[in-house]
Amino acid sequence: MLFSPQQYAIPDRRGLPFIDPDEIRAMLLHGDGASTDRIREVVDRSLALNRLSLQETAILLGVRSPRARKMVLEAARELKYRIYGRRIVIFAPLYAGNRCTNNCSYCGFRASNTEAVRMTLTEEQLRAQVAELEVQGQRRLILVYGEAPEYSPEYIASTVRTIYDVHGSGGGINRVNINAAPMDVEGFRTVREAGIGTYQIFQESYDRQIYARCHPSGRKRDYDYRLTAFDRAMEAGIDDVGLGALIGLGDWRFEAMGLVRHANHLEACFGVGPHTISFPRIRKASGVIFPEATAVADDDFMLLVAVLRLAVPYTGLILTAREPDTLRDRLIEFGVSQIDAGTRLEIGGYTSTSEGQELHREQFEQMDTRSLEEAVSRLIDAGQIPSFCTACYRKGRTGEHFMKFSTSGSIHRFCTPNALFTLAEYLEDHAPDELRARGWRLIESHLAGVDPSLRPTATEALAAIRAGKRDILL
Repeated sequence: MLFSPQQYAIPDRRGLPFIDPDEIRAMLLHGDGASTDRIREVVDRSLALNRLSLQETAILLGVRSPRARKMVLEAARELKYRIYGRRIVIFAPLYAGNRCTNNCSYCGFRASNTEAVRMTLTEEQLRAQVAELEVQGQRRLILVYGEAPEYSPEYIASTVRTIYDVHGSGGGINRVNINAAPMDVEGFRTVREAGIGTYQIFQESYDRQIYARCHPSGRKRDYDYRLTAFDRAMEAGIDDVGLGALIGLGDWRFEAMGLVRHANHLEACFGVGPHTISFPRIRKASGVIFPEATAVADDDFMLLVAVLRLAVPYTGLILTAREPDTLRDRLIEFGVSQIDAGTRLEIGGYTSTSEGQELHREQFEQMDTRSLEEAVSRLIDAGQIPSFCTACYRKGRTGEHFMKFSTSGSIHRFCTPNALFTLAEYLEDHAPDELRARGWRLIESHLAGVDPSLRPTATEALAAIRAGKRDILL
């Protein structure tokens, strides 16, 4: 049976706090150490494409034995490839400015950090960054801003329009997502009208006590205003949003439950769940001493990713360059569907000639420093399809339309050929000869998996790309 959000609908409490910490902790306690039979029952429900309840999610988060964990990981692998195939969406972050009035205890950009180098890109500098990213082959960006008066909705909208306006020798950016501070409904309308893609914001922690301790001052101290940001975004017509929690502030299982609960809330109140979920782990940052951080072991982190894949099967899972390349490669197998690549975290970093990291210019320490070309090469070697696709957004398959396509399974029919088209464009325009040859062999091997009714069209499109045609969408 395919998932329907109405299966787990909650009362419409639009705009009101909806996280009950006692409820979440009780579920985790009750689900802890469930029997192997019960774990298998939950896993089988997910593999049958049923959406998991919070109680079932808690059971999977509570598995302890290596055998039970292996069962969950293998199920996540199976479900991931059934829904997403071997496509991995690639994007790049671009920091527009790092001025900030908040004092987040874990962040290198916090207001009280005198070691941080502050900068806001001018329009000319922004255009130069985008032109360089286009030359590298990037087609999807996420713009990141601090929380400061100068980063108003009008300013954000202006930067988005500027990026779409840059069409250098490398092509153009087709999708601009933003990671910005919460706004009121009118502010969200302003940025929506600029043509943003996904609006992304992280709650950081769903635990109110931990949240208050980590955010001692600044507008971000208001837990409820941040928690209900997506409600206002949806009211403003933004139907594509991305959740996130910073793993390591507290109990990672509690944060995973908070993410699923937040997804449930959006589905029940607006009929549209989050397009993506992120779960970055805390990393070292300039001028930051954060003894409260809780180390999350790699094995636990892998379980978190696998459980999220099983609990929210049609939601994209993003794993950023906070994690080392070897771990990212492993987690792609167990649920991750999007990664950043060729990432530079410092303001103006894509045109900088400096080598290595300068932590005082970055929000946190970056663990995966591969270039875009190196990341694409590694994915191809692993049989994955690096995808720069933006077809669904440009064809209007977002929000409720995307939910209908994805939960019915029909979205997969379009995704594989579109991913192959964007990879073919990258290979022809940006890859060296040896990588191009390997990439085309990969494309030919995956062409057989394209829906038979679309295979002739896909074959013709790939030939056209080789002949010089670009921007083919299904």
